Amino acid sequence: MNINIGSTERMLRVIAGIIIIAVGVYYQSWWGVVGLVLLLTGLFRFCPLYKMLGTNTCKL
Repeated sequence: MNINIGSTERMLRVIAGIIIIAVGVYYQSWWGVVGLVLLLTGLFRFCPLYKMLGTNTCKL
């Protein structure tokens, strides 16, 4: 599994994921699952959709 998410995008995904999870839990909505996907892709720095599209925002 190669890294394909840059550091700025990683930070934004983690923050957005935490916020969306909190809102989903507060309103008892399924939006928390979307937040979980953002959080996990940010933590692992890998996005399967980016891999399928051939996109890479990581500058190595």
